[in-house]
Amino acid sequence: MKQNAKNALLAFQHVFAMFGATVLVPFLTGLDPSVALLSAGLGTLLFHWLTGGVVPVFLGSSFAFIGGTAWVLQTEGIGSLKTGIMAAGLVYVAVAWLVKKLGTAWVDKVFPPMVVAPMILLIGLRLAPVAIGMIQNTQDASSQSAQILVAIVVVLSILLVSVLGGSFFRLFPILIGMFVGYTTAYFLGLIDLTGIANADWFGFSTETWQNIITPPTWSLRSISLLAPISLVVFVEHLGDIKTNSEVVGKDFVKTPGLHRTLLGDGLATLLAGFLGAPANTTYGENTGVLAVTKNYNPAILRLAAIFAIFLSMLGKFSALLQSIPSCVMGGVSLVLFGMIASIGLRIFQQAQIDFSHSRNLLIVSLIFTLGLGIDQIAISPTVQVSGLTLSVLVGIFLNLVLPKKI
Repeated sequence: MKQNAKNALLAFQHVFAMFGATVLVPFLTGLDPSVALLSAGLGTLLFHWLTGGVVPVFLGSSFAFIGGTAWVLQTEGIGSLKTGIMAAGLVYVAVAWLVKKLGTAWVDKVFPPMVVAPMILLIGLRLAPVAIGMIQNTQDASSQSAQILVAIVVVLSILLVSVLGGSFFRLFPILIGMFVGYTTAYFLGLIDLTGIANADWFGFSTETWQNIITPPTWSLRSISLLAPISLVVFVEHLGDIKTNSEVVGKDFVKTPGLHRTLLGDGLATLLAGFLGAPANTTYGENTGVLAVTKNYNPAILRLAAIFAIFLSMLGKFSALLQSIPSCVMGGVSLVLFGMIASIGLRIFQQAQIDFSHSRNLLIVSLIFTLGLGIDQIAISPTVQVSGLTLSVLVGIFLNLVLPKKI
């Protein structure tokens, strides 16, 4: 009985570790946070089934798809978005097949730190205006001042918990920052609790059900924007699986194999797209929990997935999530998006890339200018490619064809 209670607490800790970032993505894109939680739980269970239940991994909403997801949802609707995210999942499946056939040696050649580091930096930098827009989403001067104050409180709370908090509280800086920010926003009159009072205790809302049952609709534009982003997330997946292996002390790239973990991630994203949720990806936050607790039992991650599914079906809880003001999530986003960009800088540092070489300087410069300067570029009336995707493809091409010494 004591062991079951301990496992339950450990599972809840994993849910909390992924919760803030997973529900942040639907807030940023306009999707339903309940469906995102449902997809994370179901996707995690599917991943464990496909990988033999040996990899202690939790899947959650991917940040790399935020810009493209928001654009497609606003311009073409949930049906087209479902098609694009499902296509992204199929790209994962195709890469999994390539890895199974060709091995993993080609991965380091196609995706070296020279390309990966600026890719990750771009994801964070391209999202920075989104965070500012969430904080300043009103023209009313008094309301805007209150929103900015809430965002500052959120950022300071996250910083203080991360730097000064005990080891337990340091696991949840995002959640604590959201709680403090929500409380502040409530006393400033920025929160309407009517939706919570009117919501059912259990079950999905009518709007959530409508999102789930809306069928995918064919859209080349959505596919062309979202599917190539899987190439970016593939690198993130590889890094997470390698880090997970180092923490646990087992080589998951070999057993069950990178092709199986990619297949699990891809089919989980395919499922997420079908349900109308953000694309899924492996979560480094949960690997951090593994490192702190020293408990690597994959069954605990599966229990956490079941908890996430249960939470997604609590009507009052869903309404509570919907009541969180955008300025609270904007404050969280300021920290998270900056951290994404900082990870790219860390990769540059660890790889010791020499920018005195013209080759390195040219490749990184073009990745940055294309990625930041282009929002979307039209290939045809129905096909568009995001600046992030274009910059990645150009970076990969230049790294393969330019001579090493220029």
